[in-house]
Amino acid sequence: MAEESYTAPLLELLRALEAKDGSALLAAAGDAHYADLAGLYENLDDENRDFFIKTIGPELATDVIAELPDTLIEDALDHFKPAQLRVLLGNLSDDDRVDVFQVVSKEAQVRFFSLLGPRDLELTRNLLKYEEDSAGGRMTTHVGRLTADMTVKQAIAVLRRDKEDAETLARIFVVDAQGCLVGKIRLRDLAFSTWDTQIFDIMEAADETVLATSDQEEAARMLSKYDLVVLPVVDEFHHLLGVITHDDALEILQEESTEDIEKLSGIGGEQSEVSYLNTSVVLQFRRRVLWLVGLAFVSIASGYVMFRFSDLLGNAFILTLFLPMVVAAGGNSGGQAAAMVIRAMALGEISPGNALRIAWKEARTGIALGTTLGLCIGLAIAFILPQFQRETGGAFGFFQLAISVSVALTAQVFSSTVLGALLPIAADKFKLDPAVVSAPSLASMVDISGMLIYFSIVGAILHLH
Repeated sequence: MAEESYTAPLLELLRALEAKDGSALLAAAGDAHYADLAGLYENLDDENRDFFIKTIGPELATDVIAELPDTLIEDALDHFKPAQLRVLLGNLSDDDRVDVFQVVSKEAQVRFFSLLGPRDLELTRNLLKYEEDSAGGRMTTHVGRLTADMTVKQAIAVLRRDKEDAETLARIFVVDAQGCLVGKIRLRDLAFSTWDTQIFDIMEAADETVLATSDQEEAARMLSKYDLVVLPVVDEFHHLLGVITHDDALEILQEESTEDIEKLSGIGGEQSEVSYLNTSVVLQFRRRVLWLVGLAFVSIASGYVMFRFSDLLGNAFILTLFLPMVVAAGGNSGGQAAAMVIRAMALGEISPGNALRIAWKEARTGIALGTTLGLCIGLAIAFILPQFQRETGGAFGFFQLAISVSVALTAQVFSSTVLGALLPIAADKFKLDPAVVSAPSLASMVDISGMLIYFSIVGAILHLH
């Protein structure tokens, strides 16, 4: 481990671990942030993990467990005795507890359920009904609740009673007798109102809500779009079930962006929460090999196209100079279009119903980009290339060569831009992940189409057969 990257408390922890000094370790752990403790635990070997987690105990380990990668959680919990586990699981916030139950084995789930109190048991079972990546699966039920008929004095008494359980009191939500969300109120509104003021008179409308069954990414987008501290989660009857907080949104966006980046790069399988250096080579191999092998076979089609046009290249070998550039330009322009559309889809700005508008927009962009690029390359071929090459090697001049390559390049950029924009839309239409389909598929399709466009256009303009 690179000790220079650690803070002073963590360096003290490392020294205490090396000396197996439990008292020093516990003292240093108390001064460190739980996220740093989780990162340290991930980098330890099995022997030091056992000593570390047992020494800090269930109270301090509660927050650490919630920050660990999924694959390490069950192993960390196995270091505790049942009585310690009962304390740790009871101390976890309900959303963190559900996260733990979602990633451990079925056998561990049964064992952990037996350690929960009646209230936590019922709450955990109810939350586990929601998908892990849904708003309901990420919400916490620890939220400040008031009823509209309360006075400010009654509200303060309720909040004082529930202050330890509430995840946040930055926003307090108001419900009716049936538990339906009717409004929200800030703590400062209570502080600056008289005791006998009714909550109904000072509450605001709670217009922004998300269904528990909605995707977690939608909830994160709403928190960002409307600049919310917390977002209420409701059922189809508008009952207040819980909230998603801004820190949940940050985690969701990090997970989703990591997933999109990996899929755009052709990396498959389940996303790993373990840091890069702690991810095994076997797992890295398994996640990357299938796309590489598949795309290698698909690329044979590109080779076949070149083989079919080998006579054309034989008649004018100078054409090989521009083939990689034409193909690469299509890949670059198509990749840009795909990235723009995937981002817009992720932000909820467009949908499959906008396909024609998107195609028209990117068609105009593709024409402008292709024409500009074609003109630049054409001028370079007509005026700069002759300074280094006296003849073209064919029955045509540099001016004809410039025109043919420019037209082919414009056509390639135009077609690739439109294709890159429409592939994510088509994938979403067929319930496929746009990021998975677009990047690897686009690269192969643009390679093949680029060669066909290039050889067809230059062959026709230069009268090569």
